[in-house]
Amino acid sequence: MAVTLMKSEGESAAPEMMHDESRCYQLHADEESEILDFLAERPIHTVFLASLIRDNGLVSFHNRGSFFGWRNHSGKLGGVALIGHATILEARTDEALAAFADVTKEARMPHLIRGERKITDSFWKYYATEQQRPRLINRELMFERTENGPVVAPVPELRRAGTSDLDHVLEVNASMAFEEGGANPIQTDPSGFRLRAERRIQQGRVWIWRNQSKLVFKADVIGHTPEMIYLEGIHVHPEERRKGYGKRCLSQLSSILLNQSRSICLTVNQRKANAVAFYAKAGFNFHSEYQTIYLQ
Repeated sequence: MAVTLMKSEGESAAPEMMHDESRCYQLHADEESEILDFLAERPIHTVFLASLIRDNGLVSFHNRGSFFGWRNHSGKLGGVALIGHATILEARTDEALAAFADVTKEARMPHLIRGERKITDSFWKYYATEQQRPRLINRELMFERTENGPVVAPVPELRRAGTSDLDHVLEVNASMAFEEGGANPIQTDPSGFRLRAERRIQQGRVWIWRNQSKLVFKADVIGHTPEMIYLEGIHVHPEERRKGYGKRCLSQLSSILLNQSRSICLTVNQRKANAVAFYAKAGFNFHSEYQTIYLQ
């Protein structure tokens, strides 16, 4: 396979396929509008990718990887993938998945692979080798809320986080990352982890209820497009659980966000029965199965 390494904005990018650029290639900035239109066809599954492009453009070190596209012989776009620290896939054909798998093998080894379960299962068949085995596989459920109901017992203290809240947010995020994926980002990537959380706060996408030094509630808006908002990192302090605080805060936050986008989605580990029940009671409905494959 003939490849060449390309660099963008100071970071080594994934290799670009050179033998057949009409099939799989690294996307360029002038294709942004077409790519966003393609992703908007399945907004709940592509909100993270589309939001990265809207925030950073197709080429940016903030994406922590490179965007690749796959086209069929007639030039029709059939897949978009972010290949880097996290490999995130949106593909309409097995041919696209096979091509993305080839590129991923040539790139720096990703930390994780994520997408709809049927897509990641197919991708893994093309990507896996005898030497490459999953460190951990998390099966997840995608939930969606589209209806904006009345806010139950509003929480006046719920607000966007500020820079003074950063250390509290970092502590909670690190704990949640370790619980979900078995690695503590404060230890593996302390400066990058801090910079990404700080940037999200500056973008106004971290919501908290803080009672002095205690972070009672937290939620991160990870993706935001006109069609969809994707939430992650929803946390209620262990000492404050089963008091209705989580439901009150999520109800209020959902009301705010549904005035900005037509739908809200989130994923939850299917092994966490209590969390699954919580989101169902909070007005979220099951949509589809997801999967995150953590690599060695």
